[in-house]
This record gives sequence, structure tokens and C-alpha cells, in this order.
Amino acid sequence: MSANAGPLADLVVLDLTRALAGPHAAMMMADLGARVIKVEAPGSGDETRTWGPPFVPGNDGVDVASYFLSCNRNKESIALDLKSEDGQRILTELISRSDVLMENFRPGVLDRLGFPPQRLAELNPRLVTLSISGFGHDGPEGGRPGYDQIAQGEAGLMSLTGSGPEDPQRVGVPIGDLLSGMYGAFGVLAALLQRERTGRGQVVRTSLLAAIVGVHAFQGTRWTVAHEIPQAQGNHHPSIAPYGLFRCADGAVQIACGNESLWQRLCAEFGIDPNTEGMATNAERVASRTAVINLLEATFADIGREELLDRLARTGVPSGRVRDLREVYEWDQTRAQGLVVDVDHPTLGTIELPGPPLRFFDPDGTETTMRSHVSPPLLDEHAATIRDWIDTTGPSDPED
Repeated sequence: MSANAGPLADLVVLDLTRALAGPHAAMMMADLGARVIKVEAPGSGDETRTWGPPFVPGNDGVDVASYFLSCNRNKESIALDLKSEDGQRILTELISRSDVLMENFRPGVLDRLGFPPQRLAELNPRLVTLSISGFGHDGPEGGRPGYDQIAQGEAGLMSLTGSGPEDPQRVGVPIGDLLSGMYGAFGVLAALLQRERTGRGQVVRTSLLAAIVGVHAFQGTRWTVAHEIPQAQGNHHPSIAPYGLFRCADGAVQIACGNESLWQRLCAEFGIDPNTEGMATNAERVASRTAVINLLEATFADIGREELLDRLARTGVPSGRVRDLREVYEWDQTRAQGLVVDVDHPTLGTIELPGPPLRFFDPDGTETTMRSHVSPPLLDEHAATIRDWIDTTGPSDPED
């Protein structure tokens, strides 16, 4: 196997998911080298193929949704009617040959299609199944349909996001979908590791609700331990000050003083008395946050953004600008980290996509990160290849 084939190059992942949570999980596996076979509905495919604008015109006259392109690289596509005899047959054969099955149907749908967990285990005892739902598979609201923004609200995230308590805001990406996909892929890898010890697969479940609650972090313990109800407070940290976005002469910069030494450096650079009443300790500054913000913004009022960032960097105070996405993807640092990849699309030609966030290195420093990526597939693009593979290979051996 090539060192750049990816650490999951021997695995086959059957992707029955659509929209974003499941496709993101499957793409994470594909980015690590797994063969991912995406099963889509005939005619329409994954609904994200229609989610736009923006759409990009293809050379075959068919517009391509950029949304679909964001979460389906490195996959193959086959269109199957899962209620038809042929669809059931091909799906059965794919299950028997796969290491992982991923699905995000509403709970019970896969059972009604004839593939409950017991049958999956009969077809392939080594199969690891990932099942992602909106609010969980059981409990008083188990099976409730979930879309990201609804989950962001129900799981408390919107109450923490916005300019203030009366201004709840969604996060600017479908973070519940993305997090549940990430947790799901993490769970799959753990189950695959356990399979090496037991020889058997298992079912991994997560949900948008679970994923968002799972990243409440210190905001969660503010309630569970300290019995405070956190509220949105804009661009400033609830437990550290100064830590946030501060206006200057021609814009704004972000500053993070995570300890007293950084506060002392900031004050020394800009002629501020660090022991100003109400500002000597972090706890005092948090209690006097508005006064701290006002003091710093008055200090920065005649300083341009670039000069301010230079002085903060020279002083060793963590700081940064707020970039738009054009600036992010044109930034040399983004590209140096492999976060933009070129792929050749069948109808769009060469396009750039956001790249995988992981890199791999041998102990001697040689990078082994998978460099070759494949564009998101056209609907049913790989049907012939997949059917031929089924016809020429047998099911996986349960003893392997």
C-alpha cells in the first residue's frame, strides 16, 4: 500500500446518508483513504444536490450545487431504489462486503426497509453501523425529526450565541450536523478498533442534540455545577477578560489575555495601569467587563488595525483579525496547511475545495498525508464499477 493511500485504505464504507451530518462523517472516512460508496435515490439523489443557490453550471448543461460539493469528495455514487427487488439485492450485497454502514434516516426507516440491526449482523457480523438522528433514537422525543437550526435552538446553543440575551443567533455553519458527523466518525473508529479484539461489529449512535450538548464545555458546567444560566453576550468571553473583539481607528482586532502575564504585557505596551481599580485580577475584570472594553477601545481609538496587530504581536499578546472567507482561502497559511485541494470534476473541470483538516507524518518527519483527492461524484456515476465489483468479489469473510 502506498504511504499516501491513507490510514483507512483497506476499509469499505457504505454511505446511505444524505444532507450533511452523515455525508460529513462519511467524507471524513474517505479523506483518510476508505472506499466510500454513496447510495442515492434514483433521479434526485442526495437532496443537497438541489440546495442552492449558489449553483455552478456544468459543461453538460446541469447546474451543480456548491452545497453538495462541500461534503461528498472522495466518494463513489450509485443510485438505488431501496424498495425495489434490484435495490434490495444490491444493498444486501454491499452490506456483506462493507466494514462500515452509515445512515441518518429517521429512526425505524432502515428497519422498515428490511435491514434492522439483527439482519445487518446476520449479513455481516463484522459490520460497524453508524446511525445519526436528530434528537436520539429513544427517550420521550426519540425519533423526532431534526434539522440543524432547530437542534441549535433546542440544545441551547442559540441562547449562548448573539449580541445579548434578546438576540439569539444560529452559528454561521450547520454546526450540529457537522459535530454529529465528527462524533459519529470518531465512534466508528473506536468500534473498528474494538472489532480487532472481538471480531464483531456494533452499532454506534449519536444525534444532533447529543453532539451540541457534547460541546457545551464550560458553559454546561456553569449550569450543572455553578447553577448559573449562561446567556449570549456578543464577542466577549464570559469567564476571561480582556478576551474578545475590540474596535480601533479603522476596524477591529481580536485580543485574548488568557493569563495575568498577558494582561501585564498589554498594559505595559499601551501605557495602562494594570492595577486600575476593578482590573487587577481576571475575576475583577470579568465583573467590570464593560469598563475594560471601554478603556481598551479608548486606548486604541487612534491606532490603525495593522499597527495595532503589529504591536500586539511584538508584545506577545495573542491577537488577530476577522477575515472573510475569500481572505481565508487566499491566505498563505491556509494553503500551507493543505486546507485547499484541487480536484477534477467531470462537468466543472478543475475546482478547489476546502481540504481535510488532518495531516500525518512518520517519526522522521516525512509527511504521509493522502494528497490525491477525487471530486464529489455525479449521481450514479460509479454504478457500473460498483456492480462489477459485486459480481466479481464475494462477501467479506466473518473470520477476517
